[in-house]
Amino acid sequence: MANIQAIHSVGASIATFLRNTYPASVGPQAMPSCDFALLSSGELAGTIDESTRITLYLYRVTVNEHNRQQRPGLMSPQQQAPLGLDLHFLLTAWAGTAQDELLPFAWALRQLYLHPILDASSLSPEAAWSPEEVIQIIPSELPVEDMMRIWDALAPPYRLSVSYVARLVRIDPDRMLEAGPVVATRFGYGTARPAGEAP
Repeated sequence: MANIQAIHSVGASIATFLRNTYPASVGPQAMPSCDFALLSSGELAGTIDESTRITLYLYRVTVNEHNRQQRPGLMSPQQQAPLGLDLHFLLTAWAGTAQDELLPFAWALRQLYLHPILDASSLSPEAAWSPEEVIQIIPSELPVEDMMRIWDALAPPYRLSVSYVARLVRIDPDRMLEAGPVVATRFGYGTARPAGEAP
């Protein structure tokens, strides 16, 4: 489990993993200089950096299908399970030439294929991940129509992209069991009586 920084932590951790493992060359093939970044909707709507880079964009968040049947309002704090989420990302290539676009893109696809698991040691620490936490990075089949709708809603024209789902991201309910019960107090209003007078 993790705290409410978990969503950002997953995206940032994927970008950091790719950045830290990106090679100068693959066999005899020199790789172009490439950056890796997690982008917000606002950044995509603004002026786009056209330098060679691979970006991640979180376009959708869904409650994990195994968590949808839980009824938090009917559970005691001790029984309440964490909120389980699936994060839907677009991995996108940006470059000025086909070579610079396709080489880092193909490398990133292969890297996520070979390393589809992020454990707690690979996730950024601000989310306070449990030591046993594991996030799977799974390729997702996004229909062409849905892909086009996403890009139509954004300012830049379409770029080569592929979709992934990061699951299962579990956010702790922060039960605060140590705080003890909440006590309600009622206040009445009326005319104050002099001291010693019977009610």
